[in-house]
Amino acid sequence: MKGDRDKNVCLLVEYDGTDFAGFQKQPGKRTVQGTLERSLERLLGSAVKITGSGRTDAGVHALGQVANFHTSNPIPVERMPAALNKALPADIRVRRAWRVPERFNARKSAKWRTYRYVILAAAAGSAIVGRFSAIEPVALRVAAMREAARHLRGKHDYASFTTDRSGPTVRTVRRITVRKSGRFIFITLEADAFLRQMVRAVVAVLLRVGRGEMPPQEAAAVLAARDRRLAGRAAPACGLYLMGVRY
Repeated sequence: MKGDRDKNVCLLVEYDGTDFAGFQKQPGKRTVQGTLERSLERLLGSAVKITGSGRTDAGVHALGQVANFHTSNPIPVERMPAALNKALPADIRVRRAWRVPERFNARKSAKWRTYRYVILAAAAGSAIVGRFSAIEPVALRVAAMREAARHLRGKHDYASFTTDRSGPTVRTVRRITVRKSGRFIFITLEADAFLRQMVRAVVAVLLRVGRGEMPPQEAAAVLAARDRRLAGRAAPACGLYLMGVRY
């Protein structure tokens, strides 16, 4: 029977996105999907296609990316992470592998996704964490950022926060938090799905509020306008992480 031979395998993957052109495979470019598929082909002896829970952009990191693929190779699923990590470059690690039902799809089966944006207040930048956080040279008004975030939660049309208008732009964002810890500020968003560059555009608005460039209530006006130009330039990709996915 097919169910005994063909396994649907799920992977929990983390990666440093700095040197990748994003998750999705692209001709002639180094991508997370392409790198994983090549390593899987060498391990399993046949080509596979993986499906990721989210197509992170170039430079975006992940601590909790989820991907699945089908294989008939008899290698035990629990042995796959160790075997893959020996073949993968140092900026990708497979943290876990497990078998999932045949119909499971890492993207379509996802209910909620969580992203986190990391900001470091450092006028001189940082030689250590500069590639893993956005550097902000001025002190930010965190309380004002929290107030602005409240205007952006809920079920709304987020057309003002995406460069992709090819499909529906209504999403449900059930959590946006702004937390300060020492010199770091962490902005966390949880939603049913995210549009392209949506998190970075939301962060851009919160940063403008934090700098005092706009009042917190203006975030609601940006949302309502459905005009991408009003959100401003997207925050740098280096500060963004896909933290996890709920099914």
